[in-house]
Amino acid sequence: MAAWSVAFAALVGAAVATKSPLAAVALGTGTACGLANAFLTMRSNERLAQHRSSSVFVLSSILRIVVFAIVPVEFAVHAPVWTMGAYFIGFFVPLALYTVFVARDFRTG
Repeated sequence: MAAWSVAFAALVGAAVATKSPLAAVALGTGTACGLANAFLTMRSNERLAQHRSSSVFVLSSILRIVVFAIVPVEFAVHAPVWTMGAYFIGFFVPLALYTVFVARDFRTG
């Protein structure tokens, strides 16, 4: 998942960089934050399954939302507002790939 996400960010980022270098940075940052969020989500899910402590799971989810929501706002403050879109594209690519890979693993057993 990480390799596919980085490859996506590199290819699309190179194309976007010709038009707006800051949008390419936003895409790369979004991908890095998306990967961190995906890995933290996976770890939280594992801990939830092991310890059955939903309060810790909810707290960590809220913290992740707050931290990763601040980053695109900073891009919007210092760059055109549409760079938030590039950030969110990069952010959700790892989660989308994770969903595709998990669904494939469930189908193939």
